[in-house]
Amino acid sequence: MSAQTTSEPEIVIDVNGLTKSFGGPPVVRNLTMHVHKGLIYGFLGPNGSGKTTTLRMLCGLLTPDSGTGTCLGYDIRTQTADIKRHVGYMTQRFSLYNDLSIRENLEFVARIYNLEHPRRATQEAIDRLGLADRADQLAGALSGGWKQRLALGACILPQPELLLLDEPTAGVDPKARRDFWDEIHQLAHEGMTVLVSTHYMDEAERCHEIAYIAYGEILAQGTVAEVIAGAHLSTYTVTGPNLADLDETLKSLDGVDMVAPFGVELHVSGRDAAKLEAAIAPFREKGPQTWTRGEPTLEDVFIDLMSRIKDNSA
Repeated sequence: MSAQTTSEPEIVIDVNGLTKSFGGPPVVRNLTMHVHKGLIYGFLGPNGSGKTTTLRMLCGLLTPDSGTGTCLGYDIRTQTADIKRHVGYMTQRFSLYNDLSIRENLEFVARIYNLEHPRRATQEAIDRLGLADRADQLAGALSGGWKQRLALGACILPQPELLLLDEPTAGVDPKARRDFWDEIHQLAHEGMTVLVSTHYMDEAERCHEIAYIAYGEILAQGTVAEVIAGAHLSTYTVTGPNLADLDETLKSLDGVDMVAPFGVELHVSGRDAAKLEAAIAPFREKGPQTWTRGEPTLEDVFIDLMSRIKDNSA
């Protein structure tokens, strides 16, 4: 009889109840998450929501006040040195040497990690990330997009199993962002697991799974479709004249949980479909705007989540 195989994917990050504070209220509160091998996992939330603190606990740079977990099978409390050897961490701030060239920076990193053939590994990273034409240019003279590529090259030089990216595309132009994400998807295709924090909704939609964190707590997680479905929002798109006045009026109505302008439209949503319909019925009947039933977007969901957490904190 042949051995039974399992299709259950390997769990790379498995943490439960992580809490961390720095002398005040918790920055991360009772956080639980599970990330499978080969996924691009998006970590979303406003500034100060606890994303960076969570990443630092996962890679062994910070010890949680409470909670347990493993990263790549290693205990995040007692085996941090093992975690660091297998994780690439790209911080928000460019942390390589401005007065060294691209090639010199990468070769320095390769030697720090004691790679067997540092020059060969450096050239492979340069070729992979399209840096050949700028290989001898000083890092300090690079634009944001090229610095981003260099930083990514340094992170993947030692071939980590897990890549942690802390808002890697902030301040980078759309073309550079797209090229960056193409490379991230290729790395995931090759088996690397990627946890990336971002503010951009289009980037969140390119992730296999996402989690939304605010005030140190995860409010929603799953695939994009699961997060949108879990919000249970009924949504209308409104077009026509006097949208600014309508915006203010609708926000005060019972049954309307979110009103947000999107260009020349308003998105109007409610968590209770019947109450929403009753609230907007007079406006739909008398015009002059046009109301169209639609599907909530990921941004609609996040705006609604933030309104709820603010209400709870109040």
